[in-house]
Amino acid sequence: MTIAIIMLGAFFGAMARFGIGQLVKTWTTSMFPWATLFVNVSGSFCLGYLYASSAGPTLMLGLGVGFLGSFTTFSTFKLEVMRFVAKDWLRFGMYLLATYVLGLLAAYLGYHLP
Repeated sequence: MTIAIIMLGAFFGAMARFGIGQLVKTWTTSMFPWATLFVNVSGSFCLGYLYASSAGPTLMLGLGVGFLGSFTTFSTFKLEVMRFVAKDWLRFGMYLLATYVLGLLAAYLGYHLP
């Protein structure tokens, strides 16, 4: 049953990430990876909130491991960072700093919200 809960959460997390990526593509032609930044920062906030809440183990697995684990994307973030290193040092620094600083701040705020 545990695996099924994680799989269900992961399915919806991946679909949400894909949907946000498609939506952001329609709003901007910028080369900056706004969609990845958004899902990673908002996912950090939600995970901080979930961790601090009184969510039971089933909800933690379904939402934390499943949904948020597939919603946020560390591998895409690293690939985009590597693309900037090769072409644009300013965007490289901005993206790296924004992701880590905003992600940590969002997780902190989410944790202290409940």
